[in-house]
Amino acid sequence: MVFNILTRRNGTAQERDPTAPQLELREDEGALFCRLSGNWTTRTVSQVDEPMRLLRDRRDAKALEIDLSDVGQLDTAGAWLVARVIAAQKQRGTEVLVTGASDAAAILLAAVGPTAEEPVLPKDARRGSALVAILVAIGQTIYDIKDDFLYGMNILGATISGAQMKLGRGHAVNLAAIASQIDRMGVGSIPIIVLMSAVVGAIIAQQGAFQLRYFGAEIFVVDLVGILILRELGVLLTAIMIAGRSGSAITAEIGSMKMREEVDALTVIGLNPVGVLVFPRLVALVVAVPCLTIIANFAALGGAILVAWFYSDIAPPTFIQRLHDAIDLTSIFAGLIKAPFMALIIGIIASVEGMKVGGSAESLGRHVTSSVVKTIFLVIVVDGLFAMFYAAIDF
Repeated sequence: MVFNILTRRNGTAQERDPTAPQLELREDEGALFCRLSGNWTTRTVSQVDEPMRLLRDRRDAKALEIDLSDVGQLDTAGAWLVARVIAAQKQRGTEVLVTGASDAAAILLAAVGPTAEEPVLPKDARRGSALVAILVAIGQTIYDIKDDFLYGMNILGATISGAQMKLGRGHAVNLAAIASQIDRMGVGSIPIIVLMSAVVGAIIAQQGAFQLRYFGAEIFVVDLVGILILRELGVLLTAIMIAGRSGSAITAEIGSMKMREEVDALTVIGLNPVGVLVFPRLVALVVAVPCLTIIANFAALGGAILVAWFYSDIAPPTFIQRLHDAIDLTSIFAGLIKAPFMALIIGIIASVEGMKVGGSAESLGRHVTSSVVKTIFLVIVVDGLFAMFYAAIDF
């Protein structure tokens, strides 16, 4: 069966131009063979829209072969007509085969709809069971973690090997950019770090004194506060605050540049985006987080001293003397050793999420949120791993 499309001028039928779209359909024992010819472009596809609709709505076909070898020109409109037929037939379970497609036609078909190599599952099969959906989500998450890990190691490796700001033509370190980032992420974070740490230290001292009072051992609140703050909470709370404040800012800044294609512009002019954008921020975090951890420790101990003085009548000189007996250098360094690792985690995850931002504001918001959540989660996990490691080596 051949669809012969006619045009009418002044009431008389005329044969179509040879370059006009043609559709030849042949049926053999339930299998349909469709040969397309002519130019399938925006100007002409309206002439074959009706027969393509009829072919799309066929429900008795067991197999469908579409031959594109005689197609001259094919644009998006023509490819969409063909892809619509393919999708509809595949949803009915018909085996569809596309032959004779040029490279350009194959690209267009893949862009506008499913092809013969990408089967469209029936709705029931696509829905699946809850167990299948959970397993798919777990598998996709594992692959995403792998991709993020490899990307993060790439950024870390490029940073360790040098600034690489000129892709091999130089390794100049921009000290001004590093100092600016230290000022923004380090000095700018001091007020909130001091306030938060002082409040947390005061709460720990109050709750510890309240519980130890029943045993007549309120003086041991100094040991509790000193060890807990210096070994664990000082660096952990600092890292969490930096992740929420500076990590989100890094993701937003790099993501905004990615949206405006400024990252691509850096590559075009011969600069390495890792060296220009990531390196100064990562170095600034490695410098700032240990310093902020020291400030947080002092602030937390200051808050604890005030609460112990007014709540438990432990004078500041007595508190300091007891603190001197309760802790040693290992307690101080146990927390400070973690700080650079926390800084690397914050900087790498924030940079990776920033580089993954697409071209929409929704994508930017999603990756900023993901950056903060992932960073806080990993910071807590790494802190727990350090605690187990210290216990194993009796540090």
